Amino acid sequence: MTLDQGIIFAVLFATLGLFIWNRWRYDLVALAALLTVTLAGLIPAETAFTGLGHPAVVTVAAVLVISRGLLNAGVVDAIARKLTQVGDKPWIQVATLTGIVALCSGFMNNVGALALFMPVAIWMARQSGRSPSYLLMPLAFGSLLGGTLTMIGTPPNIIIATYRREIDGNAFGMFDFLPVGLSITVIGVLFIALIGWRLTPKRENSSSDELFEVSAYLTELTLPEGTDYVGRSLHDLVDSVRDEADVLVVGLVRDDKLTEMPSIYKVLRADDILLVEADSDSLKTLVKATGLSLAPEPDNADASEQGTQKPASDEAASSDSEDKSSDKSEKHKELSLTEAIVTQRSPLINRSASALGLRERYSVNILAVARQGQRLNQRLGQIRFAGGDILLVQAHKDRIQPALNDLGCLPLASRGLRLFTPDKVWMASGLFAVALALIAFEMLPASLALVTAALVMVLTRLVPPGEIYDSIDLPVIILLAAMIPIGEALDTTGGSQLIADSLLTLGQSIPPAATLLVLMLSVMLLSNIINNAAAAVLAAPVAIKLAAGMDVSADPMLMAVAIAASCAFLTPIGHQSNTLVMEPGGYKFGDYWRLGLPMSVLVIAISVPVILWVWPF
Repeated sequence: MTLDQGIIFAVLFATLGLFIWNRWRYDLVALAALLTVTLAGLIPAETAFTGLGHPAVVTVAAVLVISRGLLNAGVVDAIARKLTQVGDKPWIQVATLTGIVALCSGFMNNVGALALFMPVAIWMARQSGRSPSYLLMPLAFGSLLGGTLTMIGTPPNIIIATYRREIDGNAFGMFDFLPVGLSITVIGVLFIALIGWRLTPKRENSSSDELFEVSAYLTELTLPEGTDYVGRSLHDLVDSVRDEADVLVVGLVRDDKLTEMPSIYKVLRADDILLVEADSDSLKTLVKATGLSLAPEPDNADASEQGTQKPASDEAASSDSEDKSSDKSEKHKELSLTEAIVTQRSPLINRSASALGLRERYSVNILAVARQGQRLNQRLGQIRFAGGDILLVQAHKDRIQPALNDLGCLPLASRGLRLFTPDKVWMASGLFAVALALIAFEMLPASLALVTAALVMVLTRLVPPGEIYDSIDLPVIILLAAMIPIGEALDTTGGSQLIADSLLTLGQSIPPAATLLVLMLSVMLLSNIINNAAAAVLAAPVAIKLAAGMDVSADPMLMAVAIAASCAFLTPIGHQSNTLVMEPGGYKFGDYWRLGLPMSVLVIAISVPVILWVWPF
């Protein structure tokens, strides 16, 4: 082993270790690895950042923008509306949801497809009186299977297609992945629907209504004349007890007019009535510190003297109509509660609600937080959010979806699907179909056709300009842009050849088909612990060298890498889809192998013979 090979392997092992440790974001780890290899002289400085312009990177970015356009137009919503009519038999629900998600994932970002159908799955599970856990893992695995259908279905396919171009100048086409992808998707979905869903753990308390049984209470407090806070802002009043109590002011009544979620800087007047959500201890602290008093009930003053409180409900007010004698409380029902999951891209991660000023900046209240299937009991203002946390969010109905978009959260308990117009559905579908046709008939390269379609979607306002860069998963883009030069360095230093020679030594005693199986198994295991795109970038040069050493076509080797890198079923960290369903499904790290192991065996058993049939050595 040469010095250069030693350096590249040391950097790769360190990078893989940091990926597994998961303490730092994978894009930062990849960027640090790129800089290390460049400073070591293994990559020329002038080419270190050429990965940003690589066709695979450009294509992935364009697909993400197109996916946002399809979502905004309501293309997938139009499909999702039909799913509520499939009945309540478990295997039918699993088959329908998993099949539709797989189909959508073949033509758009699979995480985006999964995110759209998650609320539908949770709603269907609750309507059937079951835990969402029996639907969500099959849904995530269906999105992984569907990504193998086409070149644009998943980043590994795009990467492998561009590596094939380096061999003979011809990349894999849009539907070259279809024979293998369709085989494993159809059989995989059937297995999940008939047998696999029974292997998922049944978390009866996961994402259930009991998880967010709101213990805070809605209380009316009045601001008496002469109180220190008359003439001061609502922010001053709340800030005075911030260190001792959790208090949320959700409404203000002045001259019999209710202002819901008033501005935190609204100036208070004597006799203002505040609608406050707080537990009993926080309420006592607030009253004692500020001089507020319990407001009398219009029809029952004696009850107010008892300190009667009205429990908050799923519509942010009590479901008990007899406790709603005041018109002001009835109006408060216009606020709504939504359960949402914190995605890995959310600006909430590692920050608290107090630090972010969620009420002031986004007009939302966080009423409860759940993590690993359990509600957190510490003070809400001091909780540092983590990816996968489930939040109970309160806001105006017309504000809650924009706020969740800004905060990088996905709604879970949706009450219904968004409205869509047929014109937009047909426009978005038509643009996408034209782009696919141009690629399929080799009239334009994939990157150029897809960027054109994305640009037209922006010009036609299917993707507003403000959403262009929000729709692009920048950590994945940076990961690809950094790992592609590192993969090339692995090749130029002879590292890929060294790994291939080791596999060739093993292959001398086994048939070529068995060598293909070993390669596929190795990549699949790697993809379960690091990002699938990174696994494809590292394995593709090895596959090419291995094929050259065996004096066979590289096509089956590359196809095996693409399928294996996309099928990370064993862990929640192998793919974002697996991570996304972990909290809503109440899954633990060790739950995934129960369905993931038979799925992995099934994929290998089906794909190896199909690859050898369609792409012979």
